[in-house]
Amino acid sequence: MAYLAQSVHRQFAGLVLGFVGWIMTASVSGVNDWRIWYVDNQTVITGGMASVGVWRVCFNSHILDSAEICKSISLTDSFTPLEIAAAQVLCMVAVGVGVIANLVAGHAVRNAIFGVDNGHVRLTFVMAGSLYWLTAVCLLVPVFWNMNSVLANLTIDFPPDFYLPSAPVKQEVGPGIGIGIGSAGLLIVSGLLLLCYRYPKTSGETGHFDKNPRDEGFLG
Repeated sequence: MAYLAQSVHRQFAGLVLGFVGWIMTASVSGVNDWRIWYVDNQTVITGGMASVGVWRVCFNSHILDSAEICKSISLTDSFTPLEIAAAQVLCMVAVGVGVIANLVAGHAVRNAIFGVDNGHVRLTFVMAGSLYWLTAVCLLVPVFWNMNSVLANLTIDFPPDFYLPSAPVKQEVGPGIGIGIGSAGLLIVSGLLLLCYRYPKTSGETGHFDKNPRDEGFLG
């Protein structure tokens, strides 16, 4: 059992990174500033700056009822662009897949540490790593899609009660996109560490783990 425990320190680190990446993934869709819009209308919008997120648009105002005004963006709204609709769906899918990845990775690390050799430890690590990568893909697609929309300065036909024009004077990539890229990076590294699990070989005569095993990665 000691040799198994010694063989999974990288995978344990991968589990920790994957969990942190999943927490960031779960929170990134709630970040309001995926895009920063700059507009001419400074009468209602203080400073002429608004934050456009996946689920809502927010801006500061000194003439409306509250200091910060937020308007919800729904998947079914006619003005919702495809990249934001995709982000709403794929971010939720990423959270769900990430939950499964955490459970599978935790199960694999536990079995390896406690020497539960059911012949599927390595396969379980491969499954966990693949799920972390799938989570990263589900997150990166909307992140890069929205970033491309910002760089191309694409418009959004907001309704009048949003107080925003369809086209900003300019727009910038917001911190939300940066958080999404960072989250996906952690998930990719986590998946790589899990996929590269090295399984100690057992002795053919005793059935016990060799004291000096020659390890193999998942491609070996």
